[in-house]
Amino acid sequence: MRAIGALTVRAVRRWPVPSVLLLICATALFTATVPLFRDWFDLYVYWGTVHSWVWHGGQIYDFVIPGTQYGFTYPPFAAVCMLPLALMSSPVAVCAILVLNVAASAFIVRTLLGRMTDWTGYAVVACLFILLEPVRDTFSFGQVNLVLLALVLGDSRLGRFSGVATGVAAAFKLTPALFILYLALTGRRRQAGIAGATALAATALGWLLAPGPSRRYWGHELWNTHRVGVPAYVSNQSLRGVLARLGDPGGGIVWALAVLAVLCAWAVLVRRTDQRTGIALTGVAACLISPVTWVHHLVWLLPALALLIRSGRRTASVIAYVMLCSSIVWIWRFDASGPLGFIGSNAYVWLAVWFLVTLPRLAAPDPGPAGRPLQFTP
Repeated sequence: MRAIGALTVRAVRRWPVPSVLLLICATALFTATVPLFRDWFDLYVYWGTVHSWVWHGGQIYDFVIPGTQYGFTYPPFAAVCMLPLALMSSPVAVCAILVLNVAASAFIVRTLLGRMTDWTGYAVVACLFILLEPVRDTFSFGQVNLVLLALVLGDSRLGRFSGVATGVAAAFKLTPALFILYLALTGRRRQAGIAGATALAATALGWLLAPGPSRRYWGHELWNTHRVGVPAYVSNQSLRGVLARLGDPGGGIVWALAVLAVLCAWAVLVRRTDQRTGIALTGVAACLISPVTWVHHLVWLLPALALLIRSGRRTASVIAYVMLCSSIVWIWRFDASGPLGFIGSNAYVWLAVWFLVTLPRLAAPDPGPAGRPLQFTP
């Protein structure tokens, strides 16, 4: 994003206040008119689930948004974390998730890109950040992806308790669980142990407070990928989505082999590279292997994008950034057939695969001793 905004930054520094106001207005106009507004849909799933559970005696996985098939899809521990929503009206809940996502965004940008030279740099980067489709969709849906990413990135700041935040994130949603394996593979056994123990303890807490829903989730709902939507839907930018759009050739065997190949490549690569690259590669691998990776889940690609930008490869950075802003996959929302449909409807998957192949060449071997906490800040 720094490379992409270089010319903009020069203009902003020459005429700071007018340029920043113009940039903010242009960004606001774009986000208000061009992308689809998701109407806080996922937040209303969370809010409705918690209100049904607490105030009306409903079960966590029975609630669905009226007129749809969509209900709560996270582990019961996530519902426990969302219990404060029971005390909020829906407008207050919208304000709360906005504040939470803004705070998480500020932390993520500061952690991944470091300090800017002055306030104009922050303004430019903030506008570029909100234009990224996974980011704006996370805000628009009222999703929690940015908060979970912030937990993982900030884990090393917990000192002797490093690992707790990653464990909480993994118990809240399964995607971050791969970061626990990353810690173990790279010799950070104490941190991995704390993360694993935290995840188990949080899951046990969810089971204690919601035993029935816990049995239902871990015994049935976890394996029911159709509950969250049709795997072939173009928003599913994972390897599973690619195969589903091809008609599931070979059934689940091809997908299992593809996941195994990605995991093997990832496991080899993260042991040979530095910490910053390792965390970026883990986010990329998590997106690829998940059965369902909706576009808003692609915030896990942000560490990879930041690493590319910091490497100084301007052309590659611009291409990757523009792709993640473009919403290009939606062109094939209704018909992904043919060679062009195959390429275009899976554009974010190809970007993730390219990250997996390219990022290790941007980093030097990690000189630090095994067991050193992750350090993301420069």
